[in-house]
Amino acid sequence: MLFGKLLPREGNFFDLFNQHGGFIVEGARAFILLIQNYGDLTLREKYASEVDRAEKQADRVTAEVNRLLHKTFITPIDREQIHGLINAMDDILDLLQDATETMSLYDVRAMTEDVLRLGDLSAKCCERVQHAVSLLPRISQAEAAEAAIKTCEEIDKLESDADRVMRSAMSKLFREEMDVRELIKLKAIYELLESISDRCEDVANLIEGVVLENS
Repeated sequence: MLFGKLLPREGNFFDLFNQHGGFIVEGARAFILLIQNYGDLTLREKYASEVDRAEKQADRVTAEVNRLLHKTFITPIDREQIHGLINAMDDILDLLQDATETMSLYDVRAMTEDVLRLGDLSAKCCERVQHAVSLLPRISQAEAAEAAIKTCEEIDKLESDADRVMRSAMSKLFREEMDVRELIKLKAIYELLESISDRCEDVANLIEGVVLENS
């Protein structure tokens, strides 16, 4: 009994998940403002910097979770679930940052309606991820577990919507874009943005697993 009391327990994993989710939303909102104001170089640089800052702050949270995993013997949920969830969440911000940097490196001339639509769907996915994560501390309660599952289903639907927009955008791009270089640039952007919603769906699947095993 004494040995059990001496073992490091719990840790603040849920708080760290929630912090990370907040940074995901910050990054997603900055990215939306970036593409909405893409023609204004000053604003574009401002919002790109905000995406980068959110990604760096989230990286620190990810590192803290992984450090805490090594120090905590008894965790609130399965260790592999903790590791998988924080790293999948971190991938979301990495992709947001990649999309931001790709636009700059490729010198994309202007945003298309499809970029705006995919960006909007990605941002909505990110907000739902944050909401689902915020429910994890209470998943033993039926109401919170049900809300988490519902939110994960919303993410799945948004990801399906992003798939449809992506297919339509690619079809339009290859039919209408005459500049091959611009076609290559936009194709890369579309794929990165669609990958964000894919990764959000991965997070949703992990959260569903946590809820089903612990509620």
